[in-house]
This record gives sequence, structure tokens and C-alpha cells, in this order.
Amino acid sequence: MLKMHDIITKKQDGRELDEEEIAFFVKGVTDGSIPDYQISALLMAIWFRGMTEEETITLTEYLADSGETNELPSVKGKKVDKHSTGGVGDKVSLIVGPMVAAANKGIYVPKMAGRGLGFTGGTLDKLESCAGVNTEISATEFEKIVADLGFCIAGQSKRLAPADAVLSALRDVTCTHNSIPLIAASVMSKKLASGSECIVLDVKCGSGGFCKTVRDATELARLMVRIGARENRKTIAIITDMSSPLGSAVGNSVELIEAIRVLEGKGDEQLTELCITVAANMLYIANAGNYEECVSLVEETLYDGSALDKLAELVERLGGDKRYIYDTNLFEESNVTAMLVADKSGYITKIDAMEVGKAASVLGAGRDVMGEQIDNTAGIILNKRIGDRIEEGEALATLQAKNLERAQLGMEYLFKAVTIGDTKPEERKIIIKTIGA
Repeated sequence: MLKMHDIITKKQDGRELDEEEIAFFVKGVTDGSIPDYQISALLMAIWFRGMTEEETITLTEYLADSGETNELPSVKGKKVDKHSTGGVGDKVSLIVGPMVAAANKGIYVPKMAGRGLGFTGGTLDKLESCAGVNTEISATEFEKIVADLGFCIAGQSKRLAPADAVLSALRDVTCTHNSIPLIAASVMSKKLASGSECIVLDVKCGSGGFCKTVRDATELARLMVRIGARENRKTIAIITDMSSPLGSAVGNSVELIEAIRVLEGKGDEQLTELCITVAANMLYIANAGNYEECVSLVEETLYDGSALDKLAELVERLGGDKRYIYDTNLFEESNVTAMLVADKSGYITKIDAMEVGKAASVLGAGRDVMGEQIDNTAGIILNKRIGDRIEEGEALATLQAKNLERAQLGMEYLFKAVTIGDTKPEERKIIIKTIGA
């Protein structure tokens, strides 16, 4: 008879868990028969001792099978999912979903997203900063919107990979969230359960991501691509820089507004480059054409307005006011707006993503515990980027908060995030490498 005590001890000794032991563990997590303290003990043992590739694949499969799958039978075209390992200022899903749908190649993007815990809100929080939007819809309505629009962004069904939801919550509070096998199993179990045939992964690397080094990001990317291949899912992983925030906006409504600017063809250059790359890979992996053709297809959606129209249609289908997508002046303004100015002249050599994230959180853009109310108007808009020249007294960033106390605290964190030097730094590449397919 299997005992959790023996499984924990085995992993603490650095030995490989077999399929029966992993199945027993996942079943106990799902039905609640294994207490949190024993689940946490095994997570910590995995954090210290790691898992083999075979262990990780087995864990992924059992997590994916711990609940229902989302096959979307009425959606007849090829389904492509996209996942980011998270970062500061990451609003890519709000952009690439509409781009792929607007390319009109019979390729669908059923995107189930989450809410933020930490620096800022998640994709759902950002989308819901538009008045009236409700992303908590039924599975039937989700499938209908995907079929009608070509994409949908909505809340993750609690019936999909429920064991992973338990493990993810415990990983957050036990500081085991940055274990590469646990990240891979968590991400890929949800992707397998979602039913998509093709998967594009955006693996963040730098101070604002789980992986701090290119080496760790590459290890994670390769592992997830191999899991995808084992499960007959075409998978591409793009390793991207997260040493500084993605784009100029960090928050919720400010990030949705920045996403709208990209869809208007007027967005931040690096953010636009990344979104074109991700969207083109989503089309390419689904056989919409060769890569260069796919790049042209998604670029066209930005400049002819069709991708922006897709986002407006989604907002309307989710109960929101689509006028906000065409007139961003309608978004609610924060109570307090403050400016951070440079204390000396020079070049911006560093904007640390982690510290910017902390600043956004204390402004009210994030939450410390799940379910906590979030301030959609709070956030940061960076007036300068790495490599820009700035003069003493010139505005570096705009901070938005509901009161002066939060604004002042956010300014302290943001001040620590920025380094000004005498020499202009080398240009930073947003896309580091691509793995798979």
C-alpha cells in the first residue's frame, strides 16, 4: 500500500518516482485525501532534488487528466493556444488573439487566462478594466464566441486540470514556484487539457520572469517542447527578454490601452515586434503558410484595423462597451497622478522589471491574495526606455494611484528600478531564441 510519507522520503533521497506513485499523488491532490502539508513537503523535495524528464511528463499527463478536457467540438478549424510564463507589462495575449483571428485562415485561439497574483493583474483583470466586461462565462458561451469570432479570452474553467490549481496555489506560498519541472508540468497540463493541437510558448527570461538566466529559460523551453511532442501537440517556445518591463505600461487599464495602440499600428516597437513574432508562429505552426507569409498576414491585421475590430467584438460579446476600444479617453482615470523625474542627466542603462513590478503592486495594480480587489486605474507609464537620453529634472515615468500615500511608496520602488549612466548601452533584443517546430 502506497503512503505519502514514503513518496516524500523517496524524493528527498533524490530517487525517481514511478508512475504508480505519481498517479497516487495526483489523485490525492484532486480528491483532497492528501493534506496540504504533505503536498507542500513533496513540492519542496522536488524543488531541491528535481525530476527526470520521464517523471515530469508523467506528472503532466496525470495533472491534465485530473479533470475535464475542453475539446470544443463545434470549432471545426485548427485550434492554437498561446501561453506566457509571466512577466511585468505582459499584455501579449490581448494583442495576438485578435491578430490571429483577423488573419482569417480558419485557425482559432481558445485562450483561457487567469487573474494576477503579485505585481499586476492577469490578462482577465486587464480585459475587465474595460467597462462592463465579464470574463467568467460558461463553457458553452466560450465555445460559441470562439466559433463566431475566431478567438476568445475568458476565465480558466475550474474543471480543467484541477489538481494543478491546488499545486499552483501551494507553490506560490511555499516558494517552489520557480522549479523548472513543476513549471513545465503546470503549463503543459493546462495546455493538454484545453484541447488545442498547436501550442506557442513565450518563455520569459530576466529579473521579471521565473527564469533569471538564458540557460534556465532554455532548459524549461526544451522540456515543454519535448512534452508537447510526446503528446502529439506541435509546440514552439520563444525565449524573450524580461530584464525590463514589456512595453511602456505596467498595470491594468494602462496595459489594455497600450495593447489597443499596438492593434492600431502605433504601439511600442519592441512590444509590436514580439506580438508579430508570436502571432506569426501561431499561424505558422498551424500550417497557414511559410513563416514569411505568416508575418505578412499578421502585420496586415494591424494596419488595416481588422485586429482592433476583433478585440472590440470580443469586448462586446463579454458584455462590455466596445467604444472604449476606439476611444481610450473613456477609461476611468486614477485619483492621483505623480511624476518621477531624473535626479541626474545621462542614458537609461537599466529598468529592473522586478522593481517596477513591486512599484506597480504598491500602487494598487496587483493583489497579495487571490480574490482581493484590484485598482484597475493604478499603474505606471514609462516615459523613457533603456538607451534613451534623459536630462536632470526630466520626467522619467508617470505613476497612477488612488491616493498620495500609495503614489509616494510606488515612487520609492520605481526610483530604485532605474539606473542612469554616462554611456549609452547596447541595444537590447526582445527575442533571444526560438526552440521547436
